[in-house]
Amino acid sequence: MKSKILIIDDEENIRFGFEMILSDQGYDVMTAKDYDSALKTISGIEPDLIITDIILGRLTGMDLLVEVKKRKLLCPVIMITGEPNLETSTDAVRLGAFDYIPKPIRKETLLRIAGMGLQHKKLLDNKRQLKLENIRVRRNMEAIFRSLKDGVITVNNDLQVIEANESVKKICRFSIKEIVGKNFEKIQTDCSRSCLPVLKETLRTKKSIGEFRVECRHPDQPRQVVLLTSSSLRSHATQSLGAVLVVRDITRLTTLELELKERNQFHGIIGKSSKMQNIYNLLENLADTDTTVLITGETGTGKELVAHAIHYNSPRKENPFIKVNCSVLSENLLESELFGHVKGAFTGAVKNRKGRFEMADHGTIFLDEIGDISPLIQLKLLRVLQEREFERVGDSIPIKIDVRIIAATNCNLKEKIKLGEIREDLYYRIKVVDIPIPSLKERREDILLLSDYFLDRFNKRFKKQLSGLSNEVVNAFMNYAWPGNIRELEHAIEHGFVLCQGKTMRFDHLPLEIKTCLRTEKPGRLGQVAVNKEDLIQALKKTGWNKSKAARILGVGRRTIYRKIEQYKISMP
Repeated sequence: MKSKILIIDDEENIRFGFEMILSDQGYDVMTAKDYDSALKTISGIEPDLIITDIILGRLTGMDLLVEVKKRKLLCPVIMITGEPNLETSTDAVRLGAFDYIPKPIRKETLLRIAGMGLQHKKLLDNKRQLKLENIRVRRNMEAIFRSLKDGVITVNNDLQVIEANESVKKICRFSIKEIVGKNFEKIQTDCSRSCLPVLKETLRTKKSIGEFRVECRHPDQPRQVVLLTSSSLRSHATQSLGAVLVVRDITRLTTLELELKERNQFHGIIGKSSKMQNIYNLLENLADTDTTVLITGETGTGKELVAHAIHYNSPRKENPFIKVNCSVLSENLLESELFGHVKGAFTGAVKNRKGRFEMADHGTIFLDEIGDISPLIQLKLLRVLQEREFERVGDSIPIKIDVRIIAATNCNLKEKIKLGEIREDLYYRIKVVDIPIPSLKERREDILLLSDYFLDRFNKRFKKQLSGLSNEVVNAFMNYAWPGNIRELEHAIEHGFVLCQGKTMRFDHLPLEIKTCLRTEKPGRLGQVAVNKEDLIQALKKTGWNKSKAARILGVGRRTIYRKIEQYKISMP
């Protein structure tokens, strides 16, 4: 694009001569004979350079120079005159003229000053463009700064707040006006001020601190949790200007994590499998009822934990929870234990004694191993279930009670009914709601979750820092039958803690019965868990396609994961 030059002079021959010379150099030349015609030209087209005589008739080149500056045109103005003097040259420079040249002007001089003026115009254009770009970038940055949901605070090396965005007010409970220009350490706030040490550490070390999780403990939002990130502000590689603190409110995320954790750990019951989720739903439905419950399941599956969960999730939770193991006492002792006795009821009854039912009044009584009670106890228990009353041993005065009954057994009560060992009417009285607890081999997806729970517990108890289980131990846990269920898993991990002196529990740290059992299985059994395509894809999605973590979830080796991915032709998205 041609550079546009405006020539202003009242002498036609000078205008014509300048136009010819400059046009031959490829410039787009315009001419004007006086101030008014020049003003008309610059009103329609902005020239890149103006060369004007000082004397223009009614008005002067100085007047034109003033108008150019008034209109904020960037074109340089070169003043020429046939009568040079110090006063006019000084005025021209003062008003912003690019150059002041006396007549006559040679061709070489004209081309030189025109070239210099146009080069200066190019520099002015670049400067203006850079300024506009800086303004645009700053406005964009300010818009981004304002729109960020994270709170952002910048401080100088003296902890004086330079700038803060609007999100700071929402998250930190103070306005920008209250903190900008003030020392961050002296700002009055009701929170825990946990972000202050993070900022100080960044200023001291000039290093970034990422994702530091703290509780704000605001009086109006005591459960607020934020994630802090602090970085050093630098003008270049060596000079530090201060620090920037980013505050992200993760209260909702933390709440969701807590809800998920509670969902996987319902009142001390660990499990994320579908069978355990169904039990959680059933326990929640039982929360506001006094329904009699029968809990069935193998030894070590956690029946007592379920009974605890029912009681402590019910309106009776502030009242007693009384447990009785019905299998460890003889008939006479169990009768006295359950219903109490009066003084002289039998040899050794030297005073009146309350029974467990009476102790549990307005609360819950948990009758463990109910399948082992005698016919006499069954009959008396049936009366309690039907009439909500009983008599102490050796007494005939009925005692009314308000007790919820939860029973548990590892026996098949229907088989015992067939054998005549359990009354059928009692069975249906205690089995208003039946909660069958799955064995550990029926919920293998919970094994690693339970293992992590026990690892955490024993780390605290033994004051160790075991990071986890080796792949061989994971495979062993996923393949073992666990006849003792969760209790056996707990004891196996405790056994491993005693023997393990490193960071990872290995196969040789496991109890002898587990190692012996797995080593006597068919060759290749260890670690050969069936992995179907759907389970593999689900595990990969859960772990963000981390094959090692997916292998741990499925209880197989990492090589098996790679082999199955190739077998099923699974592609990572």
